[in-house]
Amino acid sequence: MLYGAIEAGGTKFVCSVGNEEYQTIDKISIKTTDPKETLEQVIHFFNKYKEQLSSFGIGSFGPIDCDKHSPTYGFITNTPKLLWKDFDVLGTLKSEFNVPMYWTTDVNASAYGEYHFGHGEDLSSLVYVTIGTGVGGGAIQNGEFIGGASHPEMGHMIVHPHSSATQGGICPYHDFCLEGLACGPAIEHRAGIKGNDLDPESVEWEIEAYYIAQAVYNITYLLRPERIILGGGVMNKESLLEKVQESYQKLAGDYLEIDDIKRYIVLPKLGGDAAVKGCYKLAEKAFNKK
Repeated sequence: MLYGAIEAGGTKFVCSVGNEEYQTIDKISIKTTDPKETLEQVIHFFNKYKEQLSSFGIGSFGPIDCDKHSPTYGFITNTPKLLWKDFDVLGTLKSEFNVPMYWTTDVNASAYGEYHFGHGEDLSSLVYVTIGTGVGGGAIQNGEFIGGASHPEMGHMIVHPHSSATQGGICPYHDFCLEGLACGPAIEHRAGIKGNDLDPESVEWEIEAYYIAQAVYNITYLLRPERIILGGGVMNKESLLEKVQESYQKLAGDYLEIDDIKRYIVLPKLGGDAAVKGCYKLAEKAFNKK
């Protein structure tokens, strides 16, 4: 019995096949182009294992429809990637593979991976925030995702602009949301160069830390999770995590004491494998519920 894992990102689809011990036996990265071309390659990869696949776990960029009672369940919905807007990802896969599938966001998949195999192994709750091309968050309490009508949209919480700000962020929907001010393209828009090329001591990282720290502050006061994990490409920058921890403590003051800030705000233990591991576990969950 094998599990299929699909981390469907806005830049690339990472497709993996894992065994019952959640170990990867095959993996491929496919550039995200248009739905037809991308999913043809996805299906071709998994067809090699069609007779052995028991189920799939799929974590997708969004927004997505994850309401099982909705007529557009399994669709990517109001995404700025216009070719994928209102596209039925889950239905396309189900037309090729008649096995149970778990459908959620890519950041929820990462949160699930960390919860079961990473920094959440000894906890009952955590929040995972990814900061990259976009910004999103997933929350888990007692092994279940927190959500109601749909998945959370933590990337679009409103934050205070930095004192140096002369304009809003780059989000087409909100002037001062977290994604519009803290995502990778927002850093480039602000600084004039890509974040990867910025000096680690540039003032831009103080600004970035200020925005991320506000997100941590908001999540802390709303949900009180036991741990907040900050993933995504932006967080790979040297010393950014420490800047976020320091900025958070300034924002929080003495109102809510965190025993060990370095254990409360952390980078992913699983690194870039969090979503894939999470998808394996979600595939197992789908199979057990069939």
